[in-house]
Amino acid sequence: MPDAASAPRLGSLTWLPAADHAELLGPPVAAALPALAGAAWVATIDDDLADTAAFTEAYGVPLAASANCVVVAARRAGQTVLAACLVPATTRADVNGLVRRHLGARKASFAPQDVAVAESGMAYGGITPVGLPAGWPVLVDAAVAAADLVVVGSGTRGSKLAVPGPVLAALPGAEVLEGLGRPVPEEAQPRPAEPVRERAPDDRDLGWGERPADPSDDDRRYLEDRPPHWGSD
Repeated sequence: MPDAASAPRLGSLTWLPAADHAELLGPPVAAALPALAGAAWVATIDDDLADTAAFTEAYGVPLAASANCVVVAARRAGQTVLAACLVPATTRADVNGLVRRHLGARKASFAPQDVAVAESGMAYGGITPVGLPAGWPVLVDAAVAAADLVVVGSGTRGSKLAVPGPVLAALPGAEVLEGLGRPVPEEAQPRPAEPVRERAPDDRDLGWGERPADPSDDDRRYLEDRPPHWGSD
């Protein structure tokens, strides 16, 4: 059983032996923990910071140390089966390619949020491969399986688990696949905003100043603010 002295140092979080803190875990995860083939640690986090990008920024945990667990719905032989894919947080699961072919499915896609939550018994944003229903294929990227320690969900949004990669690869129904996670393409750089042209304070429909209501008004900004070529044609 892991002790405080062996706890990992990941970001600014305090990691505790998960076996001693079932109250911090989702019920299916707590129930599956005794059968885990190795050590696991848990750390409490803010519920609003459970999503990977927000989590890594807030707690200083390297993105490369985290893995995302996504639930996939695969259609084959007229039936839909659910599977879990565990990939490095720096990648995206190759659902339409490798996952579909490996499951022998005609079609594969991310499972709807309500289905993933109801069928896993875990909170959205906290779904983890530990404690998934029996019979679910658990596809693990080879890089995750080889990692010394991987941060994953805990079944709830209020905490995270840290588990050695080989322990995750030994989960019931787990299969290690090379190239399960594909690199995320760099996002196109946003174009700089067009400069806003200064206009007259009384600008309205004309765009170059408002015509005075009274023709005798000496306010001639509506003429002075017009471009030099205005009306020259």
